[in-house]
Amino acid sequence: MKPLVDFVIAILLLLITLPVMLLSAILIKLDSKGPVIFKQERYGKNGVKFNIYKFRTMRTDAPKYGLSPTTSHDPRITRLGRILRKTSLDELPQLLNIIKGDMSFIGPRPEMKRIVEECYTDLERRRFLVKPGITGLWQVSEARKEPIHHNLQYDFHYISNVSMKMDITIIFKTIGVMIKSNTF
Repeated sequence: MKPLVDFVIAILLLLITLPVMLLSAILIKLDSKGPVIFKQERYGKNGVKFNIYKFRTMRTDAPKYGLSPTTSHDPRITRLGRILRKTSLDELPQLLNIIKGDMSFIGPRPEMKRIVEECYTDLERRRFLVKPGITGLWQVSEARKEPIHHNLQYDFHYISNVSMKMDITIIFKTIGVMIKSNTF
């Protein structure tokens, strides 16, 4: 049932947000040189690799697999990128990942290829039992300020206790986190 719900909601959200996505694409092109969409290889369910899509928020000379910025003042982030990251609009292209079946709305964040290949043991690879998500238990916790791979207990708890009730709770908490983080 979850894949069908994900698909239908992703299609509806894609249609609703299409004007915002088109405007974002135009503004990205006007703000800096380079592609509108940032794509990066990640690991998904059953360890299958896929390309995650986001609006590009960093300069094109930033390392593709470098560490994520820890502040909005990181010089690698473009002017528009600061706004897209602050509002989470950079995540909208991941609706395409959900429609393609690579991702879900709720689940562990898809980890970067380099981290999986260099750091993961069989224990960490348990994250691949479910589809990765745009949001999840780790993202709504206080630990979200630390790297994903340092807080896998949230993903393991989710995987062991996945339910519609937990997904709905995570969605509401995600909305709360987004509102709180976008308040000046």
